[in-house]
Amino acid sequence: SGGGGMAAEGDVELELETEPNGSSGGGDGAGGRAAEKPRKHDSGAADLERVTDYAEEKEIQSSNLETAMSVIGDRRSREQKAKQEREKELAKVTIKKEDLELIMTEMEISRAAAERSLREHMGNVVEALITLTN
Repeated sequence: SGGGGMAAEGDVELELETEPNGSSGGGDGAGGRAAEKPRKHDSGAADLERVTDYAEEKEIQSSNLETAMSVIGDRRSREQKAKQEREKELAKVTIKKEDLELIMTEMEISRAAAERSLREHMGNVVEALITLTN
């Protein structure tokens, strides 16, 4: 009878053992949910951080904007000057009318494009043609 009592205790123990397992199974579900919540919370914090970073960046950008604009402006005017110089140099290049017409007919391009190419190659029709075919 005592042994039976022990068996009964054993049964209870088994039930207790299976119950935590069962509840731990449920716990996993709850744990899963609990694990998701902090993740959402973290992403919220990360989003907030991103927003503050963005706001700070905007402040920095606005202060740098004027500097950047002037730098870009300077660079543009320098490039413009360089372009004008180049155009002047190209305009000085003497080109033959027949070379120009040859390029226009060979490459089937506009007079302006042909002239530009010819001038860029210092009037060398062969080089101009080679460059245009590549």
